[in-house]
Amino acid sequence: MARKDRGCLAEFVALLCVLPWWVSILVGIVTYIALKYYFPGLGDEHDFWRLWGPLLPQFSWVAFLFLVPAGISAFNSFRKARILDQQRGLDSIRALSWKEFEELLGEAFRRQGYRVRENQQGGPDGGVDLEIERDGNLYLVQCKHWKSAKVGVKIVREMLGLVTARQAQGAIIVASGLFTQEAKAFAENQPIDLVEGNQLMTLLRTTQRRSDAAAPRSEAMPSPAPDWSDQGASAPIRRCPFCAGQLVVQKARRGPQAGQTFWRCSNYPRCQYTEE
Repeated sequence: MARKDRGCLAEFVALLCVLPWWVSILVGIVTYIALKYYFPGLGDEHDFWRLWGPLLPQFSWVAFLFLVPAGISAFNSFRKARILDQQRGLDSIRALSWKEFEELLGEAFRRQGYRVRENQQGGPDGGVDLEIERDGNLYLVQCKHWKSAKVGVKIVREMLGLVTARQAQGAIIVASGLFTQEAKAFAENQPIDLVEGNQLMTLLRTTQRRSDAAAPRSEAMPSPAPDWSDQGASAPIRRCPFCAGQLVVQKARRGPQAGQTFWRCSNYPRCQYTEE
């Protein structure tokens, strides 16, 4: 079914509802100043404003209507954050709707420093669900909230075509279930990262905002990896939650963190996952 044309005003209000709440506040302030002070002051230069300018200040109350989309945006931000912070294991993730699953991943990437654009017109199986960008690198994200069937190689091939068409740096396919071995083999030498099962839980675990003492951990939730000070022979291999590549210790050579060590994915620069 084709999406109905809602008109420019309705589209603008809908856009404000998905943008950060402070954008609506800023638009409201600009509108108030324009109606109250700016447009009436144009009366000396234009006949139109000389006639209508004195009437505009009494409509300055319209600016307060922008508090409505600001409130909706703030509520949605709170709701998405709550969805992420309440996850305890794969069972709770699979209980989400497909839309909540997309919002969950969008919030997780947002907390990792990515600028996230959500697909507002898609469906439960609509191609690119999220566009995430950081440091000028664009990645396409597809969310597969399949509770039984495994994600096959066809989906991975389609995403590779989208990466080429959109000239993106790469793609990430996140599944609440599992991928087939054929899909994993195909993605191995492509700019596509597959995230499934416990890898997904590790990703969420590193972005959740809650105390471990206050939140019981499900058996499906992997325990945090120990904080090894070096990578000696006794240290277990740590895996990237995005592409399952080995995490290696690196030292920052410049910038505000110069001299400090951090974990970085061995598949860099194809995968740019880092953690303290």
